[in-house]
Amino acid sequence: MREMAEVAAVVAAGVDAIGLIFVDQSPRYIDPERAREIVASLPPFVDAVGVFVDQEVAAVNEIVRYCGLTKVQLHGTESPTYCTEISCRVMKAFQVRPSLTTEDLVPYAGVVSGFLFDTFHEKIAGGTGQIFDWRLLEKLSPPRPVVLAGGLTPDNVGEAIRQAHPFAVDFNSGVEVKPGRKDLDKVRAAIAQVAAADAAWLRLSADS
Repeated sequence: MREMAEVAAVVAAGVDAIGLIFVDQSPRYIDPERAREIVASLPPFVDAVGVFVDQEVAAVNEIVRYCGLTKVQLHGTESPTYCTEISCRVMKAFQVRPSLTTEDLVPYAGVVSGFLFDTFHEKIAGGTGQIFDWRLLEKLSPPRPVVLAGGLTPDNVGEAIRQAHPFAVDFNSGVEVKPGRKDLDKVRAAIAQVAAADAAWLRLSADS
């Protein structure tokens, strides 16, 4: 996110976290100065998540400190050791393809707070706007909580939750009018669909 008014609107709609992308090549890039102002505006219990790709640990930690980030999301080839050197909680992102195995995840189990699963793309680390086969997560049995990403929209997020049962979902291009600018009606519709899927899951759990 990059616009203060949009941040206020999505927070009012009920999001648990906002994403701030610190990858120079991304069309959603935000400079640390603006990010710091946005983070300062957040109410309690809304996380500020910084997104990074294979950047120097010292540079990441400096942005975490300067902006007041509460979590980082790592979308590159960062190692478990790298994750331990980050000064806040870490989510490690993996692009899902058939060759991804549980063994790829296990080394990170003790050093990250969760795994984010996104759609595989040869040239793009995230924000592809495409979904993947959510059934592939079944065989992975991730050892930490799952955040599901990749082409999620108000139209498909309910089915994604029913199939994958993630801890959380991450919206990006599926609720935008253009990179870095949110369609607030889509955000509200997506949150309503998540709430409906959660309620249905609770009812099913209570009946079983």
